[in-house]
Amino acid sequence: MTTTTLAVLVPLLPFLGAAAGLLLGRTAPGFVRPLAVLPTLTALVLAVLVAVRQGGNQAVDAATELTPTGSVPIELALHIDGFAALVAVLVGLVASCVQIYSTGYLRDDPRYPSYAALVSLFTSAMLLVVYSGDLIVLLVGWEIMGICSYFLVGHYWETPEARAASIKAFLVTKLGDVPFLIGLFALATDAGSFRITKVLGTVASGGLDHPTLIALLLLAGVAGKSAQFPLHTWLPDAMAGPTPVSALIHAATMVAAGVYFVARLLPVFQASSAAMVVLAVMAAVTMAGSGLAALAQDDIKRVLAYSTIGQLGYMTGALAVGDRGAAVFHLLSHGAFKALLFLAAGVIIHASGTNSLAAMSRMKDLRTRVPDAYWTMTVALLALTAIPPFSGFFSKEAVLGAAEHVATGHTEHAPGAAGWIVLVAGLVSAVLTAAYATRLWLLAFRGQGVEAPDHGRQPLTMTVVLWVLAVPSLAFGLAYGPLPGWFDGRDLTPVLTTSVLGTGLALVGVIVTYGAWKHTSAMAAQIPVGAVAAHPDADAGLVEAEAIASHAPAYGDVAYTPDPADPGRLLLGPLHRHAAVGFHLDAVYAALFVRPVQAGATLVRFLDREVVDTYVRGAGALPRWLGEAVRRAQTGNLQTYVSALLAGTVVLVVAALLVATGA
Repeated sequence: MTTTTLAVLVPLLPFLGAAAGLLLGRTAPGFVRPLAVLPTLTALVLAVLVAVRQGGNQAVDAATELTPTGSVPIELALHIDGFAALVAVLVGLVASCVQIYSTGYLRDDPRYPSYAALVSLFTSAMLLVVYSGDLIVLLVGWEIMGICSYFLVGHYWETPEARAASIKAFLVTKLGDVPFLIGLFALATDAGSFRITKVLGTVASGGLDHPTLIALLLLAGVAGKSAQFPLHTWLPDAMAGPTPVSALIHAATMVAAGVYFVARLLPVFQASSAAMVVLAVMAAVTMAGSGLAALAQDDIKRVLAYSTIGQLGYMTGALAVGDRGAAVFHLLSHGAFKALLFLAAGVIIHASGTNSLAAMSRMKDLRTRVPDAYWTMTVALLALTAIPPFSGFFSKEAVLGAAEHVATGHTEHAPGAAGWIVLVAGLVSAVLTAAYATRLWLLAFRGQGVEAPDHGRQPLTMTVVLWVLAVPSLAFGLAYGPLPGWFDGRDLTPVLTTSVLGTGLALVGVIVTYGAWKHTSAMAAQIPVGAVAAHPDADAGLVEAEAIASHAPAYGDVAYTPDPADPGRLLLGPLHRHAAVGFHLDAVYAALFVRPVQAGATLVRFLDREVVDTYVRGAGALPRWLGEAVRRAQTGNLQTYVSALLAGTVVLVVAALLVATGA
């Protein structure tokens, strides 16, 4: 079987599994789990075979014209280089783990058949984006992922949080997709083709007429899909969906699509220095802002959501300095340990007996109750913190090293300003990442909250997956040695300067956070039970509790109460209450967009009801009045009819006489 045939089957199998699952979900429920797991697993095996055959060498290209368009042709095309081959393996691995994990996590969910089918469709769409060699075909997968995220985030549609989150995710990403679509058409117009290879050829020859405009339009879609500032606000709220969906979205699909798109078309963005600086600024603000916000969240999944936003900022930062090898390396590394973090969080949530959310302030003694989650999450958090020799150290160091090369003028792949922006923001984010990762570990596994009821041991399908993902979280970073050819020949060996700086700052973040936790724990121990208000930070905490009421998870019958031992409150100080609500960006959007739209809708409703409807009612009233007059004349009394007939006759005779006399 040829490599092209294998590549076609990789996205096709999950699609067929999704279709079969939707058709047989109700009539043959026994086939639902095999149809969810087996096609995705097979796609993973085929993706590995495609990667082995591609070998990081010359890209595999194949195309056939779908239909003559009369202008720019649309082709069903494949373009599989080293990046595509490796990213497809990541998508297949994470999707397979999610499907296996979900058989236990959602084993009693009545909507599991539709859920599993949508996850398969989600996987198929992302694989289509990865392998596509035509921008229109890529757009199809891009938009299918958008609608899948809408349905999956809203899986628990009975809750208002899930309904609102699904609508928000759909609308915010569509806000970016509109200029993205315009940018695609503008790019194809300049290049004369939607084929990625022809587009890149046009860029290489200097054939783009509007590089800055096209790059900025495309960046709007990337910001929405990959949750970058300022279109990142949908991702934390999307945690209202099932935890396995969060793992899939954050690790291998949806948010990875925007980064992968820029990596695939990086020369288009490099054609505009202004676009590269804008990308660098976007990455820097995203990294710093998300790190601060993560440090103030109480729900474990919202912490991980802001973490994903920040790590995607590292990837876009690598792209802003013109190094797609470092960006994809971190995308792959991050995909493994972030999937592990979410699935381990799912085990914690499952043990806590809630559907989708868990407040860290309520956790206690989880080390002994969920040992698999404890050990594997520790590995993943060390990878996230970029402590050597875990995978995150090597991939994050590749980003910082690339930024340092550009900043110091050792390469001209991007403006020097972009290098300095990404380098400084990356180092600041290294401290913040270590701080919120340490805080999460301390509150989740060494917290002194109220112990939740024990809901029994987790299914084997959930715990085995954690250990499978722990292997790449620990060891994948070493791939920088044997796999340089897969990353454009980029030497990913850690650089001494940024390695020391990055690791040193991460250790500072760990130590400071641990010290703050010890201090706040000692103070909390002196507070009598029920006397939270006596704590010096209680006022700020209660303000924050009120501010984040819409995000506070239901944890049994106990209302959300700020944890007085939370080191995040001490570290952030007055900034804590603002970071807890994402620096009020949702309120800004409400003022700029939501309220004007609502005011416009109110005006339209007034005009419709009071102006348009008035004319409509008036047009109907006149015939009604005439009909009423005629109806009153029809009394049914014979004498009245005869009298009217005689009176009419007399009137006619008199009129005739008058006319005759006048004549």
